[in-house]
Amino acid sequence: MGQTTGVRYRKAVFACGCFWSKEYFFANQPGVVCTRVGFTGGHTEQPSYREVCGKQTGHTEAVEVTYDAEQTSFAALARYFFEIHDPTVDRTGKGGQYRSAIFYQDQEQHDIALSLIRQLQKLGYEVATRLAPAGTFWEAEERHQKYCQAHGRQPQPNRVRRFELPAA
Repeated sequence: MGQTTGVRYRKAVFACGCFWSKEYFFANQPGVVCTRVGFTGGHTEQPSYREVCGKQTGHTEAVEVTYDAEQTSFAALARYFFEIHDPTVDRTGKGGQYRSAIFYQDQEQHDIALSLIRQLQKLGYEVATRLAPAGTFWEAEERHQKYCQAHGRQPQPNRVRRFELPAA
């Protein structure tokens, strides 16, 4: 099930809306070791939450997922990413803070994500999710980490859609 790189713990970075709830969802997936929320994909160094919300940094809210490749795979996590938000909505306007994107760590992640996007397109979905190489991940302020758990919230996903895609 894990990748063949010989590295047990791997990272994945997903952006798909408000990072508070998305961190909660990813943190509860089998094989996920830890998560943290932050910003990536923009042009400002060390942006604050307030700056990103001001829509001038070019960054999106994202979740960095560290997972055990012997227990789960990037493909399984990427499939889950597409299921917990609507990947057909283009949120790039107005600063793109909530845009749908996968920031791939290597060619393997790129190829898996691209394959999933193409499969969704074949099913008739106009996928707005962007693929970009992982850049610097700027960790958000401490008050945003594990936000739902810290505030006793159990969010509901915007949508959970099981796509008819080949198994991960």
